[in-house]
Amino acid sequence: MSKPALRALAAAAVLSAGILAAHAENPKVGGAAMFEDKNIVENAMNSKDHTTLVAAAKAAGLVETLQGKGPFTVFAPTNAAFDALPAGTVDTLLKPENKEKLAKVLTCHVVAADAMSSAISKMVKDDGGEHDVKTVGGCVLKAKQDMGKITLTDENGDVAKVTIADVKQSNGVIHVIDRVLLPKM
Repeated sequence: MSKPALRALAAAAVLSAGILAAHAENPKVGGAAMFEDKNIVENAMNSKDHTTLVAAAKAAGLVETLQGKGPFTVFAPTNAAFDALPAGTVDTLLKPENKEKLAKVLTCHVVAADAMSSAISKMVKDDGGEHDVKTVGGCVLKAKQDMGKITLTDENGDVAKVTIADVKQSNGVIHVIDRVLLPKM
Protein backbone atom coordinates (compact mmCIF):
# COMPACT_ATOMS: atom_id res chain seq x y z
CA MET A 1 0.00 0.00 0.00
CA SER A 2 1.32 3.46 -0.87
CA LYS A 3 2.15 6.04 1.79
CA PRO A 4 -0.76 8.34 0.77
CA ALA A 5 -3.14 5.37 0.94
CA LEU A 6 -1.82 4.43 4.40
CA ARG A 7 -2.19 8.04 5.58
CA ALA A 8 -5.75 8.16 4.26
CA LEU A 9 -6.54 4.85 5.99
CA ALA A 10 -5.00 6.08 9.26
CA ALA A 11 -6.94 9.37 9.01
CA ALA A 12 -10.17 7.46 8.42
CA ALA A 13 -9.46 5.23 11.45
CA VAL A 14 -8.78 8.25 13.67
CA LEU A 15 -11.91 10.00 12.40
CA SER A 16 -14.14 6.97 12.96
CA ALA A 17 -12.65 6.41 16.42
CA GLY A 18 -13.42 10.05 17.25
CA ILE A 19 -17.00 9.66 16.06
CA LEU A 20 -17.44 6.51 18.13
CA ALA A 21 -15.94 8.16 21.20
CA ALA A 22 -18.21 11.18 20.78
CA HIS A 23 -21.31 8.96 20.86
CA ALA A 24 -21.46 7.78 24.46
CA GLU A 25 -23.75 4.88 25.17
CA ASN A 26 -26.53 5.11 27.71
CA PRO A 27 -25.68 3.74 31.13
CA LYS A 28 -27.28 0.45 32.11
CA VAL A 29 -30.21 0.75 34.50
CA GLY A 30 -31.32 -2.11 36.69
CA GLY A 31 -28.87 -4.39 34.91
CA ALA A 32 -30.48 -3.71 31.53
CA ALA A 33 -29.28 -1.83 28.49
CA MET A 34 -31.24 1.35 27.81
CA PHE A 35 -31.83 2.12 24.15
CA GLU A 36 -32.18 5.67 22.78
CA ASP A 37 -34.61 4.42 20.13
CA LYS A 38 -37.04 3.02 22.73
CA ASN A 39 -39.47 5.11 24.75
CA ILE A 40 -39.48 5.65 28.50
CA VAL A 41 -41.89 2.79 29.25
CA GLU A 42 -40.17 0.29 26.94
CA ASN A 43 -36.82 0.92 28.63
CA ALA A 44 -38.19 1.08 32.19
CA MET A 45 -39.89 -2.31 31.71
CA ASN A 46 -36.44 -3.86 31.20
CA SER A 47 -34.97 -2.47 34.44
CA LYS A 48 -35.17 -4.88 37.37
CA ASP A 49 -34.87 -1.81 39.64
CA HIS A 50 -38.06 -0.18 38.31
CA THR A 51 -40.73 -2.89 38.47
CA THR A 52 -42.70 -0.97 41.11
CA LEU A 53 -42.59 2.22 39.03
CA VAL A 54 -43.83 0.36 35.94
CA ALA A 55 -46.63 -1.34 37.94
CA ALA A 56 -47.61 2.03 39.39
CA ALA A 57 -47.64 3.68 35.94
CA LYS A 58 -49.94 0.89 34.71
CA ALA A 59 -52.25 1.21 37.74
CA ALA A 60 -52.41 5.00 37.31
CA GLY A 61 -53.20 4.75 33.60
CA LEU A 62 -50.05 6.64 32.61
CA VAL A 63 -48.36 4.09 30.36
CA GLU A 64 -49.88 5.43 27.14
CA THR A 65 -48.91 9.01 28.04
CA LEU A 66 -45.30 8.04 28.83
CA GLN A 67 -45.10 6.16 25.54
CA GLY A 68 -46.21 9.34 23.74
CA LYS A 69 -44.16 11.81 21.77
CA GLY A 70 -42.94 13.86 24.74
CA PRO A 71 -40.45 15.16 25.37
CA PHE A 72 -40.46 14.05 29.00
CA THR A 73 -37.92 14.08 31.76
CA VAL A 74 -38.73 11.36 34.26
CA PHE A 75 -37.13 11.26 37.69
CA ALA A 76 -37.47 7.49 38.15
CA PRO A 77 -37.50 6.17 41.72
CA THR A 78 -36.07 2.69 42.19
CA ASN A 79 -37.87 -0.21 43.84
CA ALA A 80 -35.76 0.49 46.95
CA ALA A 81 -37.09 4.07 46.98
CA PHE A 82 -40.68 2.78 46.94
CA ASP A 83 -39.77 0.20 49.63
CA ALA A 84 -38.51 3.04 51.86
CA LEU A 85 -42.00 4.59 52.01
CA PRO A 86 -43.99 3.88 55.19
CA ALA A 87 -45.35 0.32 55.33
CA GLY A 88 -48.50 -0.15 53.27
CA THR A 89 -48.11 3.09 51.27
CA VAL A 90 -47.44 1.43 47.91
CA ASP A 91 -50.19 -1.19 48.37
CA THR A 92 -52.66 1.56 49.29
CA LEU A 93 -51.69 3.72 46.30
CA LEU A 94 -52.05 0.77 43.91
CA LYS A 95 -55.71 0.21 44.87
CA PRO A 96 -58.15 1.24 42.12
CA GLU A 97 -59.90 3.75 44.38
CA ASN A 98 -56.59 5.63 44.78
CA LYS A 99 -55.84 5.92 41.05
CA GLU A 100 -55.99 9.76 41.09
CA LYS A 101 -53.70 10.03 44.12
CA LEU A 102 -51.23 7.59 42.51
CA ALA A 103 -51.32 9.55 39.25
CA LYS A 104 -50.56 12.74 41.20
CA VAL A 105 -47.57 11.12 42.92
CA LEU A 106 -46.20 9.77 39.63
CA THR A 107 -46.74 12.94 37.61
CA CYS A 108 -44.78 14.82 40.26
CA HIS A 109 -41.79 12.89 38.85
CA VAL A 110 -42.36 14.04 35.25
CA VAL A 111 -41.36 17.29 33.55
CA ALA A 112 -42.62 18.24 30.08
CA ALA A 113 -39.12 18.83 28.67
CA ASP A 114 -35.99 16.96 27.66
CA ALA A 115 -33.74 18.11 30.52
CA MET A 116 -30.28 16.59 30.54
CA SER A 117 -28.29 16.96 33.76
CA SER A 118 -26.04 19.62 32.21
CA ALA A 119 -29.10 21.80 31.51
CA ILE A 120 -30.45 21.27 35.04
CA SER A 121 -27.03 22.08 36.53
CA LYS A 122 -26.83 25.27 34.46
CA MET A 123 -30.31 26.38 35.62
CA VAL A 124 -29.32 25.70 39.25
CA LYS A 125 -26.14 27.74 38.81
CA ASP A 126 -27.92 30.56 36.94
CA ASP A 127 -30.55 30.74 39.71
CA GLY A 128 -27.97 31.07 42.47
CA GLY A 129 -27.85 27.47 43.68
CA GLU A 130 -31.49 26.37 43.54
CA HIS A 131 -33.91 26.02 40.61
CA ASP A 132 -37.66 25.44 40.78
CA VAL A 133 -38.70 22.50 38.61
CA LYS A 134 -42.40 22.48 37.74
CA THR A 135 -43.77 19.01 37.07
CA VAL A 136 -46.72 17.94 34.94
CA GLY A 137 -48.43 16.94 38.20
CA GLY A 138 -48.33 20.54 39.44
CA CYS A 139 -45.60 19.94 42.00
CA VAL A 140 -42.61 22.24 42.39
CA LEU A 141 -39.34 20.45 43.07
CA LYS A 142 -36.23 22.30 44.20
CA ALA A 143 -33.18 21.23 42.17
CA LYS A 144 -29.76 21.78 43.72
CA GLN A 145 -26.20 20.53 43.31
CA ASP A 146 -24.54 18.52 46.07
CA MET A 147 -20.93 17.53 45.46
CA GLY A 148 -21.47 17.39 41.70
CA LYS A 149 -24.74 15.44 41.93
CA ILE A 150 -28.21 16.80 41.32
CA THR A 151 -30.65 16.61 44.21
CA LEU A 152 -34.39 17.26 44.19
CA THR A 153 -36.35 18.39 47.22
CA ASP A 154 -40.08 17.64 47.17
CA GLU A 155 -42.86 19.78 48.64
CA ASN A 156 -42.47 17.99 52.00
CA GLY A 157 -38.74 18.76 52.30
CA ASP A 158 -37.56 15.22 51.46
CA VAL A 159 -34.47 15.04 49.26
CA ALA A 160 -33.81 12.59 46.42
CA LYS A 161 -30.41 12.20 44.79
CA VAL A 162 -29.98 11.50 41.10
CA THR A 163 -27.97 8.26 41.09
CA ILE A 164 -27.90 7.68 37.32
CA ALA A 165 -28.28 10.72 35.08
CA ASP A 166 -28.92 11.28 31.38
CA VAL A 167 -30.45 7.98 30.26
CA LYS A 168 -31.63 9.08 26.81
CA GLN A 169 -34.95 7.80 25.45
CA SER A 170 -36.72 8.26 22.12
CA ASN A 171 -39.19 10.60 23.88
CA GLY A 172 -37.02 12.23 26.53
CA VAL A 173 -34.63 11.32 29.32
CA ILE A 174 -34.68 9.36 32.57
CA HIS A 175 -32.74 10.29 35.70
CA VAL A 176 -32.78 7.50 38.30
CA ILE A 177 -33.42 8.75 41.84
CA ASP A 178 -33.12 7.14 45.27
CA ARG A 179 -36.34 8.45 46.84
CA VAL A 180 -39.99 8.84 45.92
CA LEU A 181 -40.92 12.53 45.60
CA LEU A 182 -44.27 13.20 47.23
CA PRO A 183 -46.64 16.11 46.69
CA LYS A 184 -48.16 18.00 49.60
CA MET A 185 -51.44 16.19 50.21
